Amino acid sequence: MSPIAFTLGSLTIYWYGVMAALGFLTATSVLRFTRSHANMSDDDSTNIMLIAMFAGLVGARIFYVIQFFHQFRYRLWNIIRVDQGGLVFYGGFLLAIASLILYAKIKKLDTVCMFDALTPAMALGHAFGRVGCFLHGCCFGKPGEFLCVRYPANSAAVQKYGTSALHPVQLYEAGANFAAFWLFLYLARKGGRGTAMAGYLIYYGTVRFLTELLRGDNPHIWGLFTPAQLIGLVLIPAGVILLIIFRKNAAEKA
Repeated sequence: MSPIAFTLGSLTIYWYGVMAALGFLTATSVLRFTRSHANMSDDDSTNIMLIAMFAGLVGARIFYVIQFFHQFRYRLWNIIRVDQGGLVFYGGFLLAIASLILYAKIKKLDTVCMFDALTPAMALGHAFGRVGCFLHGCCFGKPGEFLCVRYPANSAAVQKYGTSALHPVQLYEAGANFAAFWLFLYLARKGGRGTAMAGYLIYYGTVRFLTELLRGDNPHIWGLFTPAQLIGLVLIPAGVILLIIFRKNAAEKA
């Protein structure tokens, strides 16, 4: 693959940016479809996606720069070149969540229902983003034997693993998110208050923990877990607890 989609004179357009834009547009369309669950206006759905995009972008970049600061130590100006890839999903996820909670409080929206409506949009947008990671060559996997790919010369994957075939872990995660989109689309509309939100925490925490086992680029803390796996170990039980609370509240109101 090539990270470059096309050029317009001196302007270079990267696949990472193209897929991120497609993810944002499709996620926005989905949220406009599910917004009625949270009694949100069309303006609210647009504002939420813009807040999620900008806060997510900033948070994801901050986490990436902190985790891989050696890449920027002598090229600090590259910190703002997000069009060339280099985002950590959990960083964007956490900052976007905090920003959206604040927005919901200001607009007096039901925060839980807002996140229920947002979960299918997040899953779909994230799927496009992971395809962008694959095309860009970042977030690559470990060497393997089955369904593996080889990266072009001078790529980060080749610099670490040579010409070994690597697991396309980005596509594994993209496929999981495309499949999850349909599940969360159903839960957002039919699952009851909080079900989609809690289910997303359980689902994605589990998926990310498992895919990290095949990631070849992330550092390990204490030689055991990657930062993403540690966050996943927090999200999974948090999602289970929230799901129990929401189901119990629903039963009491029935």
